[in-house]
Amino acid sequence: MGYFDYDKQHDYLICIDSDGCAMDTMNIKHERCFGPEWITTYGLEEIQEEALQLWLDINLFSATRGINRFKALAMALQEVAEMGYPAEGLEEFVRWTHEAPELSNPALLAECQRNDCPCMELALLWSIRTNRSIRKLPQALPYPHVKETMDELCKNADLTAVSSANGQAVEEEWSFHHLKEDTRVLLSQEAGSKAFCIGQLLKKDYDPKKTLMVGDAPGDYAAAQKNGVRFYPILANKEAESWQRLLDEAAPKLFHGTFDDEYQAQLVKAFEENLGIG
Repeated sequence: MGYFDYDKQHDYLICIDSDGCAMDTMNIKHERCFGPEWITTYGLEEIQEEALQLWLDINLFSATRGINRFKALAMALQEVAEMGYPAEGLEEFVRWTHEAPELSNPALLAECQRNDCPCMELALLWSIRTNRSIRKLPQALPYPHVKETMDELCKNADLTAVSSANGQAVEEEWSFHHLKEDTRVLLSQEAGSKAFCIGQLLKKDYDPKKTLMVGDAPGDYAAAQKNGVRFYPILANKEAESWQRLLDEAAPKLFHGTFDDEYQAQLVKAFEENLGIG
């Protein structure tokens, strides 16, 4: 069975990001797993505090919030290279993050088997270590109002997870908290980029005007824009309020055909102001 093999049940489609959007996992994963494992794997202990802050800035507190892990790693490695800590084979790895159709552990493993690139090999090791570290974290929780909102939305729309997170983590977290039962499919980094996934889902004859991407990061908005679908932001540090508004206001507008360009512009403005963009 392929990633996109399911039977369409509703005319409406709602795609939902996981980390930092549905699941309260983003900060702790980057502070305790992604960042520290990057420092250890690439031998950056001499600049540990600066390197960790750089990692958090890229992944949590800027316009690149929610970026794919390997793209974030490439950006961080380029930054520390300019500080005098270059990684051998960095250019090849950066090129891969720009050109590869899939950015995941299996895709990187296949690339490592084809080419001798120390930076890529370390990137794969870092990613594996990060996944292992994440599994040791306390059980992640959904943000308040996520489950009740999804329970209601799935009555009128096909819900899917569309995430750049590791597929095993999404499967485990969404299953444990009974979010998976409200969805038609869980799509993660192994299925392709968010923009690609939305595009594939639209091939099931969903109307873009009846399709909504729910996310917390600029990449979610960009994926929605690329496919001409609506975007609803989950605001960082205002997640519970955002989910309640989705249930009470945004979803009814979508279902009643009043989620118009003016309303979309209001949501995007609040989203960008919340992240300090523009």
